[in-house]
Amino acid sequence: MKKFKIPSIPPTTNKCIRFPNDIIDAVEKAIEGKNCTFTAFVVESVRVALENIEDEK
Repeated sequence: MKKFKIPSIPPTTNKCIRFPNDIIDAVEKAIEGKNCTFTAFVVESVRVALENIEDEK
């Protein structure tokens, strides 16, 4: 089991990314009513994708 540690806010950089409208709509629908921002959803999605890439190596 992964050990819990209190998270710190990492430094961030603003990036402008173009998303297809259907992806934006799908993400907004997925996070509706949840305590999640579009940015937080995208960041977590990228983290999972990167972990999957590492697991495949």
